[in-house]
Amino acid sequence: QVQLVESGGGPVQAGASLRLSCVVSGRTGIVGWFRQAPGKTREFVAAINWSGLNTVYADSLKDRFTISRDGATDTVLLQMNSLKPGDTAVYYCAARPSAVTVFSRERSQYRYWGQGTQVTVSS
Repeated sequence: QVQLVESGGGPVQAGASLRLSCVVSGRTGIVGWFRQAPGKTREFVAAINWSGLNTVYADSLKDRFTISRDGATDTVLLQMNSLKPGDTAVYYCAARPSAVTVFSRERSQYRYWGQGTQVTVSS
């Protein structure tokens, strides 16, 4: 059974950095981060394959956000720099089944989801 547990969110000032963690248990394929701001749909942030060698990003975030994987702890990390109030959202970790090796930016393509971690950026 796959479980995803996020941590690392919190309140920060604009310009600060945060690193989110997603501990993955069970076999998965592509692991991604999504976010959902109040009143908005859940949007794709970034994804990484299980080897950690390949990544994809939302075009608007790739200059400030970095996704990586710590194989020793089965953790997927999201480093977020130069945070803006517009980055305020609940951030979710999600995973595709282990047999799937193709990246997707569509939330419907991710079978497993964590509970989310709140990031609040104030100006």
